[in-house]
Amino acid sequence: MGKMPGYRQINGVWGHIWWDGELVAEIDEFESKVVAEREDVAMAGGLDVESKITSLKGEGTMKLKKVFSRGIKKLMKAWQEGKDPRSQLVGKLADPDAYGSERVVINNVWFNELTLMQFAKGVLTREYPFGFTPSDVEFPDTIEVR
Repeated sequence: MGKMPGYRQINGVWGHIWWDGELVAEIDEFESKVVAEREDVAMAGGLDVESKITSLKGEGTMKLKKVFSRGIKKLMKAWQEGKDPRSQLVGKLADPDAYGSERVVINNVWFNELTLMQFAKGVLTREYPFGFTPSDVEFPDTIEVR
């Protein structure tokens, strides 16, 4: 591919998140990733240490502008009852200047902690750290190299 025009770079302002089918308009930041958990493997006949993937771990964080008390009552009530609720997160990047849009569907999402209240002067945000099983991830839309 030749020179890439700058306006084709995706701007995160065009990112959207749906939490259990509901658009989260106050999304500020979103990150989801899969981490390869590895064990060292020493091979016979040499001093090199190799590596073997032993499992995959899904983790991420949603950061929301503090507009609503989104999710805190639902999650807190479930946890107090000894339940571990699961959710679906759908992320979409659709910058109109990009070569297309990208979408990820993350099923079997669990939340790891819940901030009940936090504040400081200025605009507030709330973070939602989460985990998921990597085998429950789909990519309905991707941006192909041109």
